[in-house]
Amino acid sequence: MQHQLAFTLVMLFAVFAASSDGLNGAEKITPKAAAQALKPVPARELFGRIAQAVPMTARSIGGYARGCMAGGKMLPVNGPAWQAMRLSRNRNWGHPLLVKYVERLATDARQLDGWPGLLVGDMAQPMGGPMLTGHASHQIGLDADIWLKPMPPKELTREERENISADSMLGDDKLTINGKLWTPGHVKLLRRASLYPEVARIFVHPVIKKALCGAAGDDRGWLGKIRPWWGHHYHFHVRLTCPVGNTGCMNQPALGSDDGCGVELDNWFKLLTRPPAPPDPNQKPPKPKLPLTLADLPADCAKLIGAPVQASEAPATADIEQPEDAKPTATGE
Repeated sequence: MQHQLAFTLVMLFAVFAASSDGLNGAEKITPKAAAQALKPVPARELFGRIAQAVPMTARSIGGYARGCMAGGKMLPVNGPAWQAMRLSRNRNWGHPLLVKYVERLATDARQLDGWPGLLVGDMAQPMGGPMLTGHASHQIGLDADIWLKPMPPKELTREERENISADSMLGDDKLTINGKLWTPGHVKLLRRASLYPEVARIFVHPVIKKALCGAAGDDRGWLGKIRPWWGHHYHFHVRLTCPVGNTGCMNQPALGSDDGCGVELDNWFKLLTRPPAPPDPNQKPPKPKLPLTLADLPADCAKLIGAPVQASEAPATADIEQPEDAKPTATGE
């Protein structure tokens, strides 16, 4: 699949058509327009248009926010204790290890903790990679967003899965938990989600982390995996470790033994309550962030989709290890 080459040819044709005037139109193509057409195609345009995974050995390639996935498996849209949401996005794919984890968590949480069932949000695209919208991570098939809204007793229609809103667990002040929605069942669910050895981290809003710290009692060994992060008050974000023997998959640094309920959490609340800095009239607007291209991803990602690699214009940076773009907001999805 020569996606990148085809896309470039389409862009060149579009430039020619837009600037042509009869047989002499090609003479009106400017150097700037031609250079624009030949720019590297954002990797999200390539991976975000793939509809199916290719059967092959399962492998997570690269880092959570700079990679792709071979041999992905689709989470069934319906299961005995889960339903996949936002089906139009085609993001209910993952490494088989992730699919197995979600299915097991859903079943265990229902049978052992009485949770009604999971509403599963974004996992990964069929071959992983950067997404057209939203997440910076979720690229190697080891991340999954699970809604904090319990699954309803009926099977949702496709339309309902697109339109139903997730529930924020924050109170009106955005600094305390919403006591009308947050229940002991949420504590049991997040504890259950963290107990499996393949789980590396679970991202939640700092307010949720604080609620868990207060509810854990003497059973605190699982709290260290629960990491506070911006957003994540509509869902929690599970991240698995790289599968054993999966070469080329990059884990995050290992967590320490601290439960994260002390100084670290206090610092998060200082951030949440810090007044915004006054605008600086002399400050120049930041340059727009360049999207990742195939050249920014591991070489095996280009081989995976059969596309040639063009030179990247993005600056060389370390792999992004954040769950999503660092924004003090949430999409509710």
